[in-house]
Amino acid sequence: MGGSLDPKNGVFMGNWGDMGCPTPQRITTYSMSPNRQRPLAGTAHAAIFNTFRRCRHQVLYVVPPFVAAYALMNWAIERNEFLNSKPGRLLEGGDE
Repeated sequence: MGGSLDPKNGVFMGNWGDMGCPTPQRITTYSMSPNRQRPLAGTAHAAIFNTFRRCRHQVLYVVPPFVAAYALMNWAIERNEFLNSKPGRLLEGGDE
């Protein structure tokens, strides 16, 4: 590593653009021809099976609240229709 000792601030690394770092060595780069690349390889297969796997793991978190909400809403609609009908009004003690 380059640089020199600065008596006031410690080690002076160098001016901007020449920070005194050693040049990188033994860096290997690989490249592939654009004709050999397959950017969408396996996309359809992964989308189908990955979606199935994710849905299967989340079904117990999603389905029970929807079933409970549907049952509660169905009960409320039936109860409302009953209370607004003639037998419901008579049962509750209201006048016709």
